[in-house]
Amino acid sequence: MRFFPFKTAAGVLLAVFLLAAPVPEPATAAETVDRIVAIVNNDIIRLQELREKFQPIAEKIRDQNYSSEKEKELLYKNREKVLNHLIDQTLADQVIEKRGISVSEAEIDEAIERVKSANYYTEQDLRRSLRLNDMSMVDYRQNVRRQILQGRLVNREVKSSIIITEEDIKEYYDNHPEKYQGNPEYRLKNIFKPCRDPASCKKMRQEMEEALAALEQGGAFEAVARDYSESGNAEKGGDLGTFSLEDLQKKIRSAVRKLAPGEFSGIVETRQGLHIFYLAEIVESEGKPLESVSGKIRRRLYEQAVDKKYQEWISNLREDAHIQIIR
Repeated sequence: MRFFPFKTAAGVLLAVFLLAAPVPEPATAAETVDRIVAIVNNDIIRLQELREKFQPIAEKIRDQNYSSEKEKELLYKNREKVLNHLIDQTLADQVIEKRGISVSEAEIDEAIERVKSANYYTEQDLRRSLRLNDMSMVDYRQNVRRQILQGRLVNREVKSSIIITEEDIKEYYDNHPEKYQGNPEYRLKNIFKPCRDPASCKKMRQEMEEALAALEQGGAFEAVARDYSESGNAEKGGDLGTFSLEDLQKKIRSAVRKLAPGEFSGIVETRQGLHIFYLAEIVESEGKPLESVSGKIRRRLYEQAVDKKYQEWISNLREDAHIQIIR
């Protein structure tokens, strides 16, 4: 089997990528349990590693009740993306090792605490979420380690060459008036149950239906949130803060847009779990002057530039690498 370079670019850290092997059918007794599926310079990617990364995606596709042909097509395309992600990840890991980039256990602890704080998670909330995703704390820490290392790699190889000028910011502001004219902001509260797989979501949905019934019977949202919500903000009556519609996920935006102040939504399912939202008030805001949003625009443009630059950098690594797909 010959070596050949890939020239497909990939997104920063969270993107998903390419494969050239057929879609696997369910394992049989005669099927090979593990083998090498790709060689990336001096490293290998094994079938078992590919299966572990691909399985959650495959399960979600199979749960959507697509036609047999459509399901097969989606499984193939997404399995391609997963293998390609593993190839890009391996290339990045090789550069990390070559550059001597490292991270301490204390830094991993700090990163996990920031994740908990941003999601209003207690330690118990985090561990429950990991269990729902069939992930151990050891695996989670390893994922955090990899993200920190790759973040430092991006800082070193990509970010140092990016400059966003005041002219760039002004141009973006002028070209996006819909973002910065006066828009209403929504003060929201929620009741939340984390779940990812169908079995746990079924159980959580029953509990959320109980919460919804309590609200429909006149229960105060704050009291029902304290009784039913499994989020770190439950003790605050589910208070989330104030958001513009564009800040919200599509499903949440659709639910919130229909509410009047004092109303609550039905059960809204997202990737994180199940929610019931309550609209406390709508605050009419004035248009935002350039000075007040300049920092936010700079960050947006910077992230876009990083993503583009990282894609170019990974593409160059691929062109210089020896990559062999084993069919």
